Amino acid sequence: MAGWRWLLTLGWLLVPVPPASAGEVLRDLAYGHAPAQRLDVYRPDQAHGAPVIVMVHGGAWIFGDKAATGVVQPKASHWESAGYVFVSVNNRLWPDTGPLDQAKDVASALAYVQRHASEWGGDPSRVVLMGHSAGAHLVALLDASPALAEAQGARRWLGTVSLDAGAIDVPALMGAPHARFYDRVFGNDPAYWRSASPFDQLTRNAPPMLLVCSSRRAASCPHNHAFAQRAKELGVRASVLEMPLSHGDINATLGAPGDYTASVDAFLRGLGLP
Repeated sequence: MAGWRWLLTLGWLLVPVPPASAGEVLRDLAYGHAPAQRLDVYRPDQAHGAPVIVMVHGGAWIFGDKAATGVVQPKASHWESAGYVFVSVNNRLWPDTGPLDQAKDVASALAYVQRHASEWGGDPSRVVLMGHSAGAHLVALLDASPALAEAQGARRWLGTVSLDAGAIDVPALMGAPHARFYDRVFGNDPAYWRSASPFDQLTRNAPPMLLVCSSRRAASCPHNHAFAQRAKELGVRASVLEMPLSHGDINATLGAPGDYTASVDAFLRGLGLP
């Protein structure tokens, strides 16, 4: 129970409330056969050739929901107003599915988005992955090794925004004091830790990545900086944005006016997006 109390302090247990949208919302589109393999699409009115953000919720790989307060808003409103299509994804969760298969779910969702984006007024060639906490780990893992996504039918995307990832360097995380839920989801096999670790799977083919980290969490920013340094050594574009925000607020406040959202927008502009 100690691990669950710790999770509660992170602000993840938020009630799923369908957020308001300035345009059309397409809910529960199936990208796979499992009930959890569903996504919601928030599209601005009269969208045409719009860039697409694909968002993956957090929740320790154990829980979470694509419509939860803080996962979608104010992100969807902000980027809809800028002409983006915003997609929020659910995936299968532990204990039914471990992190590696969860990443495959996200890759399948990405492939589905790329196949159908034009139907929503989106541009399948201008897609960005985004995730928070456990979801940030999943998108960072796909970014580090795009072959994982390609195996599920996805094509290369423009870049990735990792919002205070739950595990950037899994072996380092598991080798230090950590919350008990990490043992449940990652197990005790160091080979599995490496296979699910963005740091260990990083390749020269990785798309650009922005790694947002909470300076209030002792290990978060050091692990993200180590990843960015390793990426640069491989010739991969990666940058770290340190924020003096809680783990939960890094998710819940993105999209609100201010320097934080402006910094993420600057990363997107660097990818050639509006």
